[in-house]
Amino acid sequence: MRERRYYVYILSSNSRVLYVGMTGFLMSRVLRHQAGEGGAFTRKYRVHRLVYFESFQNVENAISRETEIKKWRRGKKVELIRRENPTWEDLAAGWGELVPMKVGEAGSSPVLQTGSE
Repeated sequence: MRERRYYVYILSSNSRVLYVGMTGFLMSRVLRHQAGEGGAFTRKYRVHRLVYFESFQNVENAISRETEIKKWRRGKKVELIRRENPTWEDLAAGWGELVPMKVGEAGSSPVLQTGSE
């Protein structure tokens, strides 16, 4: 059985409005924000670029960390992002895009290849 993970994440708009959230399914949650299906705040300010996240095994630890970060002043949140992601790169760039797949053979076993391998 696969281990369950929980994520605390920070999203940013192009103008660097910040949003802190927590989820058990980071990719699907970020894709929902990008599709405009997040909360009213993220829709209003177009906050959909993933600029930071942390992973946890325990949901209580994730909730505690989300609460902690949400209480911080903006400057401390910005410093956390800059320390881990100095260029504010969208860490979710390319998520949800179609990936071309090719089926090839290596020896006698079929091999599934993605991208430009």
